[in-house]
Amino acid sequence: MSLERPDTADDAAVERTPDELEALLGDLVVDRDDHLNAPGFVIRPDTVQETLSLLKEQAGYDHLSVVSAQEYENRYESIYHLKKYDDPTQEVSIVVPADKDHPVSESAEPVFRTADWHEREAYDLIGIEYDDHPDLRRILLPETWQGHPLSMDYDQDRPQIATLPEHANPLQEHHKDDESDTMFLNIGPHHPATHGVLHLKTVLDGEQVVDVEPDIGYLHRSEEQMAQSGTYRHQIMPYPDRWDYISAGLLNEWAYARAAEDLADIEVPEYAQVIRTMGAEMCRIAAHMLALATFALDINGDFTATFMYAINDRERVQNLLEDLTGQRLMFNYFRLGGVVWDLPEPREEFFSNTRDFLDQLPESVEEYHNLVTSNEIFQMRTIDTGILPPEVAKNYGATGPVARASGIDYDLRRDDPYGYYDELDWDVVTEEGCDNFSRLLVRMREVEESAKIIEQCVDLLEDWPEDERNIQANVPRTLRPDDDTEIYRAVEGAKGELGIYIRADGTDKPARFKIRSPCFSNLQTLPEMSNGEYIPDVIAALGSLDIVLGEVDR
Repeated sequence: MSLERPDTADDAAVERTPDELEALLGDLVVDRDDHLNAPGFVIRPDTVQETLSLLKEQAGYDHLSVVSAQEYENRYESIYHLKKYDDPTQEVSIVVPADKDHPVSESAEPVFRTADWHEREAYDLIGIEYDDHPDLRRILLPETWQGHPLSMDYDQDRPQIATLPEHANPLQEHHKDDESDTMFLNIGPHHPATHGVLHLKTVLDGEQVVDVEPDIGYLHRSEEQMAQSGTYRHQIMPYPDRWDYISAGLLNEWAYARAAEDLADIEVPEYAQVIRTMGAEMCRIAAHMLALATFALDINGDFTATFMYAINDRERVQNLLEDLTGQRLMFNYFRLGGVVWDLPEPREEFFSNTRDFLDQLPESVEEYHNLVTSNEIFQMRTIDTGILPPEVAKNYGATGPVARASGIDYDLRRDDPYGYYDELDWDVVTEEGCDNFSRLLVRMREVEESAKIIEQCVDLLEDWPEDERNIQANVPRTLRPDDDTEIYRAVEGAKGELGIYIRADGTDKPARFKIRSPCFSNLQTLPEMSNGEYIPDVIAALGSLDIVLGEVDR
């Protein structure tokens, strides 16, 4: 089946109604299954590529956010959540049921490269097989694992034997000849340059990298299953802090809050939205400071100056967040409908400390430019290395600073507004270099934009009338969304689009809870940036992605 379509770029920019989308897909649609955030179309499992290709080429849905998969009593189901990079408020869900006894569905990988890992995860945890997938094998669990942990018949008490097979060179037959000599090199999983327990299976031909395969799953903690075991109202919110456990806690909490609040039709008070926005941007600064610190450490190996300078500024932000939330890392500050408590008293002292931090931040950023971006060695290691062209980044579902450093003007704070962002004055930062250097520049410039947002929030909070400081909406003690209600909602995390898919079953707990990790999708781009480069360039490219394995594996 040919996936080539005529050039319809002008048509792709037009927003289509659900009925127009159904007309475009024609006989491919067998039923409708609308979600709260998007129209949903049910298709046959052998028409996935044709359907997604039509939506991508003729309707402009060029962003596959995530693939959700689940098992029902009578079928398996895959859901492809599609958006547009130019307008993420235009969404569509493609629902693909598969036979209960023989769950096989056509792979979307030929249309969206990012489907590779997402479908492997669905196969690993649910048990759905994807026909024509280029490399359908487990991704989080060992190949010897028996059963699929999110399937209905999974026996969690069954003993498992995880063997340690001898590593083989996957390209040896293709590269072993008189003129070339390949070598298999393990990078990680326990190495400071991997930023966590990440294993890079690397193949070298001489000194050049010819293949890199990220091997993940060493930190898989069943976060989705734990969320499915908790109640919407009280028991899920403590978990998001632990996905990106380094410094993005409130951003993670907001991802769940946005999905659950829209699911239950909860309207957050304006005052609480301002507090959320301020706290989220503090977390973004903390996250970017750590990214700067570790990236410079990867490149220059300078611990005392660059690393500790950035960590010092990060600590100042953490002090403010501790004052606000009462916790250092695992904040648990958001609640459905608002936040758990108001600003710390005395308020004037909190505002003063926040302004002191903002006042010294420009000088700190200038120091980082002198120490890092102006450093000749750093420039040689990062400029024109780790190239990620914009169309490749889109094909892999890259978001956040990784995408914006490739010139992709995509930021959910502006493009799919939530919180108080659309009421404030700030800019989306992009760079055109598409390289490791550009990804650092985007994060450093975003720190300045976050400071602008925080300052405006402080101005608003200082003048907010005392009798209108409502921190929470009136939320029922028990939430029971209607059976078979489905929603996907996302926020702009420090590392990109952090999304949550929830399917309700009429009880006070989700029937399905799926986390869309920006790190998971961004990490897929590493081979594209590394092949043809040298080992030091692989380390630089990996550091520029700013991944956290707790969020990759979940």
